[in-house]
Amino acid sequence: MKKYPVASNDRLDRLRSNLSSPSHSPPLSYEKSANSLFGFFCLFEVREVEEGMVGLSVLCHHHHLPCLPSEWSISTSATTSSHSCSFHSRNHLASSFFSLHRHDVQRPSWSQGLSLYCNNFIRSNGRELTIPRSTFSTTPAMVAAVHDLFDFICSGPLMSKLGLTQEIVTETIDRWLEYGSHLCRLFGMNELDLPISDKIRIYHYYIPVFVWCQKEILYHKSKFKDGEQAPPLVIGISAPQGSGKTTLVYALNHLFQVTGRNSATLSIDDFYLKAEDQVCNAKLRSENPGNSLLELRGNAGSHDLPFSVETLNTLRNLTRAGQKMQLPRYDKSAYGGKGDRSDLSTWPEVEGPLAVVLFEGWMLGFKPQPPDDVKAVDPKLDVVNSNLEAYYDAWDKFVDSWIVIKIKNPECVYQWRLEAEVAMRAAGKPGMSDQEVLDFVSRYMPAYKAYLPTLYSEGPRGADKNHLLVVEIDEYRNPVVAQ
Repeated sequence: MKKYPVASNDRLDRLRSNLSSPSHSPPLSYEKSANSLFGFFCLFEVREVEEGMVGLSVLCHHHHLPCLPSEWSISTSATTSSHSCSFHSRNHLASSFFSLHRHDVQRPSWSQGLSLYCNNFIRSNGRELTIPRSTFSTTPAMVAAVHDLFDFICSGPLMSKLGLTQEIVTETIDRWLEYGSHLCRLFGMNELDLPISDKIRIYHYYIPVFVWCQKEILYHKSKFKDGEQAPPLVIGISAPQGSGKTTLVYALNHLFQVTGRNSATLSIDDFYLKAEDQVCNAKLRSENPGNSLLELRGNAGSHDLPFSVETLNTLRNLTRAGQKMQLPRYDKSAYGGKGDRSDLSTWPEVEGPLAVVLFEGWMLGFKPQPPDDVKAVDPKLDVVNSNLEAYYDAWDKFVDSWIVIKIKNPECVYQWRLEAEVAMRAAGKPGMSDQEVLDFVSRYMPAYKAYLPTLYSEGPRGADKNHLLVVEIDEYRNPVVAQ
């Protein structure tokens, strides 16, 4: 006789009683209705507790909920050589199955085995989840109790702003799971054991923003007739330095690529003046001696605007298969940190037709302000404010939809930049000292103080507020409910 103790869970009373029964012929059947589906999907670890006894532990996990609402049945069976559990939907939308086999040799742990096989988890209807034989463990199993993913998704601070109701999430839950799996693999995360910080970043931030971007693409395409070559949607992402915009763009670009939408990424940094042109720009500095805002690249006046226009126009015309172009990149480490445009041979190539262009930058969408207002912030900002006039035609007018990452206090930029430099130094890479960080960020701070309030209250110049998403983040770079 074999005994199968199961972790205490009032949702699994019938499962517990059946597993404790002397016989498993016929196999146990446990049925669950759609109303209580979410939060039920479980993984089981089979372990040998002692000679002649096998333990079956329930790992209540939410990451691989394999189906949309339906009547579900669960069947388990066990023999002396094999233990299995299968999940089936009665309407055949999906089914998942996994089995574990006993072996007498020492194997890697449960968590190690799962982390090696994350790529095989839930892909599409009729998909299969297989836990490899190497996951069999002879040590007592830990019962992992985690938040219900459906409830967690619906509790996100962006859901109401995006009009994402529980019903919508229910209908698209398989996509959320797919997106989450893609992002976990991209960032090297174990999706079966996500810390709360990573779970927030993926399910409360990156995926909701991606869902919004998809809606924007569909709306953009709807403006063109069938058969008409639609230019790519240009999404402008304005966010302060260190706020995580580059990582957000990295995540969004990856999701576009794996879901079949051709995309390209650009940063305003890619349009800094070449080293030789920075020398020519010395005339501007000589006319404004002592203006620290003009000494280094960064503020308005240090970008190659004609090159910006040329690049963005070419991207907008990349509408046919076979069309190709290279995306400019900037090397900030060149010339002792003064920077220079990277060699053409290093520029990545994109091919049409493009669906979306992600264009990000710390000052994207800034509007010139009345001279007296900017002088009140910092007298040295006056020339920067004048330079900003030309940036709408060079950048902002190309943007169709906007994402603005809103921070509560620009002073956070100091801390974020300091954290990045400390991490670089700890990794043995060259990084700025604490004092150098303060000096570097201080050159941007007047612009933040002068232009962010208007950006947050009015949006970027020329932006359609129906196609503007403002995401407020806290000092940990996590989204919060808008104030």
